[in-house]
This record gives sequence, C-alpha cells and structure tokens, in this order.
Amino acid sequence: MEAAATKQSVTNRLLTVKSASGKTYSQLAEETGLTNVYVAQLLRRQAQLKPDTVPKLREALPALTDELIAAMVSPPWRSYDPNLIQEPTVYSMSAIDFYCSVDKVKGVDGNNRVVVTLDGKYLSHSEQRTENMVSRLNLKGSTSE
Repeated sequence: MEAAATKQSVTNRLLTVKSASGKTYSQLAEETGLTNVYVAQLLRRQAQLKPDTVPKLREALPALTDELIAAMVSPPWRSYDPNLIQEPTVYSMSAIDFYCSVDKVKGVDGNNRVVVTLDGKYLSHSEQRTENMVSRLNLKGSTSE
C-alpha cells in the first residue's frame, strides 16, 4: 500500500516530468489517445495506468522512469485529502462508464473560455421493488427467517 508521503513524492516527480516536457494535458491526451482529464488523474496518482497504454505514455513523456511507470501501473491508494473536498467536480463525481474532458476555446468576444464535457452512460431510473430483488427471492427459501 502506498503511504501518503510516498504518493505525494511520486506525484511531485510525475508532475515535474510533465512540466519539463513543456506539454499540456491536452497535448499528452492527443499523443496517448486518452482524455486530458484522465491524463491529469494518472499524473496525480488518482487513476491506474493500464499496461497497454504504457508505451504511448513513455513515448509522450520519455523522462518517465521505470520506477514511476511501476507506481502508475499499481492501483492508486485512495485516502482522505482535505484539499479534495474543496474541488466539487472531483469530490462528488461517481459514474459508470464515464468520460470527462476539459478544453479551451475562443469565445465570440475573443476571450478564452473553458468547455467541460461530461460523457456518461445513461442509466434510466428504475423503481426498486422488493419483488424484483434477487437476494430477497433467494432468501425466501432459506431457513433463517
């Protein structure tokens, strides 16, 4: 399990590699085929790097060491972070089959604007009736009632 201090150290080193590359999250996303938000999560140790993506990320960020790649491939250790609760889009986000990207565009007035795209699986509302609850159906035959 990754200790909080180790996680912070790895995260700092990953962000140093990104900074030294001079690339933006969007540029890295384009080079790796990931979304810019997911690249940011990877470099902040909030998501797990999948083995199939390692070669693309190594090509995009050649300064990544084997040690950093190994840390990124292991599942991130989730812990309480008081700074996280100050970021509502991260703190309250929970989704299934969900993608998110952040882009910068020029507005009609020429000023920079941000576009946040949330692309998630539509889960229709379903009424939760006890008669459809499989575990309840299986319990009816048990002797523990």
